Amino acid sequence: MRRRFPILRKLLILTIDLLLIAAGAYLSFFILFPINDTQNGLYSFYNILPIMLVSGAFLLNINDLLYLSRKNFSNILVNLAATIFSLFIIVMAASFIMREFAYPRSVIFFTAFIQFILLVAWNYICWQIDRAFVRRKNVLVVGDQEECGRIVARLNAYPHFNYNVKYFCEIFENQPWLKIEDNIDLVVVAANMSLKDKANIVDFCHRASKQVFLVPDSYELFCFNIELDKIDDIPVFRAKYLKPTLEKLILKRALDLIVATTAVVFLSPIFVILTILIKFGSPGSVFYSQVRTGRDEKEFTLYKFRTMIENAEQETGPIIAGKDDPRITSVGRFMRATRLDELPQLINVLLGDMSVVGPRPERPFFVEQFKKEIPGYHYRHNVKPGITGMAQVHGKYTSTPYDKLVYDLIYIQKYSVLSDLVIMLQTVRVLLSKESSQGKTVVKVTDLSQYEMIKTN
Repeated sequence: MRRRFPILRKLLILTIDLLLIAAGAYLSFFILFPINDTQNGLYSFYNILPIMLVSGAFLLNINDLLYLSRKNFSNILVNLAATIFSLFIIVMAASFIMREFAYPRSVIFFTAFIQFILLVAWNYICWQIDRAFVRRKNVLVVGDQEECGRIVARLNAYPHFNYNVKYFCEIFENQPWLKIEDNIDLVVVAANMSLKDKANIVDFCHRASKQVFLVPDSYELFCFNIELDKIDDIPVFRAKYLKPTLEKLILKRALDLIVATTAVVFLSPIFVILTILIKFGSPGSVFYSQVRTGRDEKEFTLYKFRTMIENAEQETGPIIAGKDDPRITSVGRFMRATRLDELPQLINVLLGDMSVVGPRPERPFFVEQFKKEIPGYHYRHNVKPGITGMAQVHGKYTSTPYDKLVYDLIYIQKYSVLSDLVIMLQTVRVLLSKESSQGKTVVKVTDLSQYEMIKTN
């Protein structure tokens, strides 16, 4: 299969990104200081430069900035802002730990600004080149009409993906998609297809050099990150249980205590400011407590800063907040947009009810509802819930409960201390993204009458 984005191209973009990061730091000295005053500062700069470049490469990768095709430039800007902000924090910490006080803090601030400007200009050029050369992909969606309609709605909602849905298919006897082989580039397979049908489609795509996307079901999630074993000379796959080992849980708890304690100490001034704003913004208590479902489905009390009017659900009962919800106060709207209302959950982490990273805790009312509707939903309670998680980083507020569950179960399968650190850093990008804090909206299923249906002969 022809590679659409060669490794050499990624290396070229990464190399130029890192050169611009170094150039931004180097230029800052000569803009802010006379040449005869920069010698000591440049010595410190050379000491910190390796940390800056290694951290920059890591952040560019986890913020998905080495692949710009099929992205909206506003998303690229958010990812760049998250990268530079995280890099700024790392460099500040490194200069303090290494006692590089000859590296002025004013230079670090100005460096971040210059680096952001240079990277925006370079990424804009790359993005425009990609837009000029990336061809729209013709798509075949396979599944029942409801699932096909949901997938098509998502593909059509983001034109910059350059996906052109041309066909959908429900019936699989005699492999009807063979007749349109020359007209498609990508096949998207819904989760509710049988394993036999999925195997046939993957085999077809492999032989025909077509790209294939599989929406996973619970069986495939168990097979994710699977290990090879054998019975005598019979090769077998040993499925992993969706539960971290004791060693991983101990390391995770240690990381939680370090991160939560450090965050509470440094963020205590923000706690005080928000307490005053909430108290004067609307009558009622400062904190909002709510019963949530935690590990092993044990209930606990979750704490947040109050963002709604007092007793907001007294008449309506438990309902999910919607976009432009009138119950949300003006101060609460700001806190939701910046996720500052989540800060008291650091106390839940210290108490041991939650983790910094994990599936978001739901209310028992919705948990019981989702367990009836979504097979495998109970597996997400094999770990402690988290303040942030893979579903929050890669999904959206409007993602369906099933899509969020897929992210949660993949997280449980792949858990490591490094994965938690990566998700924490990626959360910066989520905080800067407007759509991550929007209320829940209804995703309409697309009417498929305008698309050609492939049927069996």
